[in-house]
Amino acid sequence: MACVLSLLMALVLVSYGPGGSLGCDLSQNHVLVGRQNLRLLDQMRRLSPRFCLQDRKDFAFPQEMVEGGQLQEAQAFSVLHEMLQQTFNLFHTERSSAAWDTTLLEQLRTGLHQQLDDLDACLGQVMGEEDSALGRMGPTLAVKRYFHGIHVYLKEKEYSDCAWEIVRLEIMRSLSSSTSLQERLRMMDGDLNSP
Repeated sequence: MACVLSLLMALVLVSYGPGGSLGCDLSQNHVLVGRQNLRLLDQMRRLSPRFCLQDRKDFAFPQEMVEGGQLQEAQAFSVLHEMLQQTFNLFHTERSSAAWDTTLLEQLRTGLHQQLDDLDACLGQVMGEEDSALGRMGPTLAVKRYFHGIHVYLKEKEYSDCAWEIVRLEIMRSLSSSTSLQERLRMMDGDLNSP
């Protein structure tokens, strides 16, 4: 395992090149789309959360791993991509289509897809290939487990309106954290690219 980590770190350092940056530029538009996605999720509210208090659940969002400053840039891109991909998958199901206003849902899907496209180039540079060791360990694995718990919860609650409302609120919270991470990555990249 230590050998794999050393190899990954060497690959990341090589990919930084002489300029000291991965060459990934998360534009201000990327962050703005993330904020718009949060607004869309807020507009998607169909029930008052107080009607769903009996359905509340702690999904154990790995906030410390996502917001903590200990993430390396490569891990941060991997975590961010995983969060957006899992969110896109969650809201791109037949059951989610039945639960939400289709116009708002389609706008959310489009925004998430746009953010994923922005990240794909960066992730390719950082990880080389989709199924690298970075995607199977640490913070990225914690994000996968978190979303698995959300899927299990929805199934246990038989995709009820209250279950979807609780999930909507939870996703807003996690995407808010991912927006903070995106802004930090933009600043990291900007600092590394400045003269």
